[in-house]
Amino acid sequence: MGNFVPAVFLGLGIGFFWGTGCSLAILYSIYLGGYRKAVQDSLAEEKPQRFRKALEKIRTRQAKAASSAI
Repeated sequence: MGNFVPAVFLGLGIGFFWGTGCSLAILYSIYLGGYRKAVQDSLAEEKPQRFRKALEKIRTRQAKAASSAI
């Protein structure tokens, strides 16, 4: 029983940190993939429809915020 407790804590610690690290790596790679795609879309000659709609929505929101701030 005396050797079991440290092994449990060691296993839980390694498992927790390994799992958390893997999850963060996966989330970061998904984020970078989306970021790269957004940069490619912004540099393209012909902008995709989704990009144009998002840009229009952002500009509308900025205009609304600017008019309410005055």
